[in-house]
Amino acid sequence: MKIKFTHLAIILLGICFLLPQEKANAQDTERKVIQLSGIILNADSTDAVPGVNVYVPKKGRGTSSGRYGYFSLPVLEGDSVVFSFIGMQRQTYKVPAVMNDDKISLILTMQTDEIALAEIEVMPFPSEEEFKRQLLAMNYDAPMAMDGRGSLSPETLLRYAAGMDASGNENWRGFQQGQMMQIQDRYGPRPFTLVDPFAWSRFIQSIKRGDLKKRD
Repeated sequence: MKIKFTHLAIILLGICFLLPQEKANAQDTERKVIQLSGIILNADSTDAVPGVNVYVPKKGRGTSSGRYGYFSLPVLEGDSVVFSFIGMQRQTYKVPAVMNDDKISLILTMQTDEIALAEIEVMPFPSEEEFKRQLLAMNYDAPMAMDGRGSLSPETLLRYAAGMDASGNENWRGFQQGQMMQIQDRYGPRPFTLVDPFAWSRFIQSIKRGDLKKRD
C-alpha cells in the first residue's frame, strides 16, 4: 500500500506542475504574434546606438540593435520588452494587450546613465618633494641625477630612455622607414647618406650626446 500511495503522490505532483505550464502555453497561443521593429538613437537623437540588448524577460526571446541602431523582434500581445545598454538607462516598452495590426515600429531614444564614482587619490604622497624623496630612496642600478630645480637631468632621462622599449609611434615610424627603403630599392637607387648634410648633423649631435660611448 505504501508503494501505491507513493506512486499516486508522484503522479499528483506531476499534474500540479504541468497544469500551470499548459495554462501558460495556452495563453501564449491565444495571443497574437507582433513584429516589433525600430531604431534606437542616443539622447540627442543624432547618432544610432548599436549593440543595444532587446529582449523579453523570462521568455528566452531577444536580439540586439545593428550597426545603424535597427532591431526587429517577434513578440506577443501584452509582452514587456526591455532595452538595456552599458552607460544608458534601461527602458521598458509594453506591447498593447489587443492589437489590430501585426506590426509595431518604434523610434527609441536612450538617455545617458550618469553614475557618481567615489574619489580616487592618484598620488598618495602629501607633496611633490616627498614623492621625489621616496623615489630617490628606491634602489636603482644607476643613480638619478637632478638639476638645481629638482628635475631629472637630460643625461638621466636619456639613460633611462635607452633602456625602455620602443613606443607605438617609434615602431610605426621604423616600419614606415623600412617600407620607404624597400620602395626606393625597387624603383630607384638608395640615397648616399655620406653627402647628406642632415645625416652628418644627426651624427655630430649623437657624438656630442655621447651616444657612441661604450656603456657599462
